Order: sequence, then C-alpha cells, then structure tokens
Amino acid sequence: MSEARTMTAAPPTVADFEEFVAARSASLWRSAYLLTGDPQRAEDLLQTALVKAWRRWDRIERREAVESYVRAAIATTYTDWWRRRWNGEVSTGTLPDLAPPGADEADEVEVRRDVLAALDLLPRGQRAVVVLRYFDDLTVEQTAGALGIGVGTVKSQTSRALAALRTSPLFAEGDPS
Repeated sequence: MSEARTMTAAPPTVADFEEFVAARSASLWRSAYLLTGDPQRAEDLLQTALVKAWRRWDRIERREAVESYVRAAIATTYTDWWRRRWNGEVSTGTLPDLAPPGADEADEVEVRRDVLAALDLLPRGQRAVVVLRYFDDLTVEQTAGALGIGVGTVKSQTSRALAALRTSPLFAEGDPS
C-alpha cells in the first residue's frame, strides 16, 4: 500500500470543537435568537444543537460542513420544540440597561424590536425560512436541506412570509398617530 493511502486525517479533538464553538457561537446564537425571539431560549436552542454536534463530532468527516450541520440542528430542534409544545424555562424578564441608550442606539433598538415583532407574527415555518435565507444568508437549496423540506416549499414559504412582512403595520411609513 502506498503511504498516502495508509495515512488518515487527524482524529477530531476537544480543542477542535472548542475552537469551532468560540469562533462561531455568536453567529449561531443570533440565528437561534431570531428564531425564538427570546435570549434564554436562544441559548437553550444553541446549546442543544451544539450537544448534537458534539455527539457526532468524530463522525463529521468534512470540517467545513460543521457549521451547516449545527445550523440544521438549530432549525430542526426549533421545529421539534414547537411540535412538542416545549415550554422549558421561562425568563423572568429583561434586565434594564445601566445607561440610557443614545438617539442612534434607540433607533436601532426600535428597528430590532419591530423586526422581532414582525417575525413573531409569522408562522414558524415561514419564520425559519426567512431567518435562514436572509439573516443566515443560506441559499434556497441550503435552507431546504437544513429544514428537511423541498426547494419549492422554501420558495413558497419565502414568498408568503415576505408578502406578510411587506403589509405589516410595523413597517408602515409615516406617523402612526
């Protein structure tokens, strides 16, 4: 046998997993937060997905596919929780900021609040498609794979979600008073 055929890739290590988590957890948490709309549930959702990844860590052959695997785990876990009517821990509320936000920060907070409120009005399937397509910047095919649905379903869910968001009173122009 040639030497090239007998060499194998280095086995995955705990350090590899820790490096992945340190590098990508903020982005993955943001996706989980956009799906759940709640910081504590987003943390639970991300941790659950990371546990799933850790359990399969030694079997994930292509390291470049790890993030896709975790994003798919986030999406499917989110859907599974909804199907089971998961009601784990309930947060006690948001802690107040120590300093009042400036004018620019206040505008950003208001926009974020409106986006989350509009996403919250969407059915879970549409919300998941919008988050994966537009916030996580996945292709239609990647979104379909992550959610375990067809490409046509992703397209129709996206179309319906965008139509609902366009007509949302949260994004109406002009003075609401």
